[in-house]
Amino acid sequence: MSDLSAVKTALKTQAVETPSWAYGNSGTRFKVFAQPGVPRTPQEKLDDAAQVHAFTGVAPTVALHIPWDKVDDYAALAKHAEERGLKLGAINSNVFQDDDYKLGSVTNPDPEIRGKALAHLLECVDIMDATGSRDLKLWFSDGTNYPGQDDIAARQDRLAEALQAVYERLGDDQRLLLEYKFFEPAFYTTDVPDWGTAYAHCLKLGPKAHVCVDTGHHAPGTNIEFIVALLLREGKLGAFDFNSRFYADDDLMVGAADPFQLFRIMYEVVRGGGLDSGVAFMLDQCHNIEPKIPAIIRSVMNVQEATAKALLVDPDALSAAQTSGDVLGANAVLMDAYNTDVRPLLAEVREELGIDPDPMAAYKASGWAEKIVAERVGGTQAGWGA
Repeated sequence: MSDLSAVKTALKTQAVETPSWAYGNSGTRFKVFAQPGVPRTPQEKLDDAAQVHAFTGVAPTVALHIPWDKVDDYAALAKHAEERGLKLGAINSNVFQDDDYKLGSVTNPDPEIRGKALAHLLECVDIMDATGSRDLKLWFSDGTNYPGQDDIAARQDRLAEALQAVYERLGDDQRLLLEYKFFEPAFYTTDVPDWGTAYAHCLKLGPKAHVCVDTGHHAPGTNIEFIVALLLREGKLGAFDFNSRFYADDDLMVGAADPFQLFRIMYEVVRGGGLDSGVAFMLDQCHNIEPKIPAIIRSVMNVQEATAKALLVDPDALSAAQTSGDVLGANAVLMDAYNTDVRPLLAEVREELGIDPDPMAAYKASGWAEKIVAERVGGTQAGWGA
């Protein structure tokens, strides 16, 4: 996309969804680190999310995690969000933090436990109805640790049965997003270990089922942009969970250590029409040692910068080099875009949106960090319960 006005329009209309859990306390497997000023309620999480949107201009929705964000009145929570210029985004289920799920949730050999897990997933659809959310995001920790522990194929049958029940409960304008993870916490077999497994289930379910690509859920060296290109080609890429994989798990800031990978992914998104096809761009991060709100602002900016560079790739020059077999020339077209300093462009975009061109500095000067430390005293801070 060489038209600068079109690039600016695309950047202004891009939306990055922030996760409610990123505003709470989190940590490693050894320790959850508390910080002063952390939200105590879902409402306070939304208050913080509103700051991210105010200073970036492109973070208008917030994903919820149930039961971490459970409230008595979800319509009232949606109104709280609306009053702060936000909407509630994807509803994330949780079938991995209950003792009953030691041997799995929807793939558990015990039909009563499978029924309990399915009831929770259906409850999440009820919550979507109340919040107006479009997407239900499903991730399962289900799997086995030892050969012979359970029947691998039978677990796929149980998974398919549960997914079908959830799919049939969805409204016409709602979607199911199936996430995958190649290992951990199940180390011998994982029931949804890769994009192919997720794609196979979504293909069988129908047009309202899509794959969610978590950028941290891959083995080292995996070509994530190939997965993105293929799923876009098949019309089955529903969402991203953006983060970086440097723990045994993931959830560090997207683009912080490998911005070139994020650029390559976003180029395939741009090339495949993903900016205009309903793909949800969501963060899935935990900010353990860094302050929450600035980290989320920086993460949104990292996505914006990668997107801007992807939009600056010259498609005609790239196509000409590719069709003529000019290997180095084609690579140079990509590298020219990647090496462009897009910060001045994004500063212009923000000014045209009516916000400060430097979101990090503007947030620091706003006094919000000092305000929440002073006011959020007492009560129980939010966290992901590890």
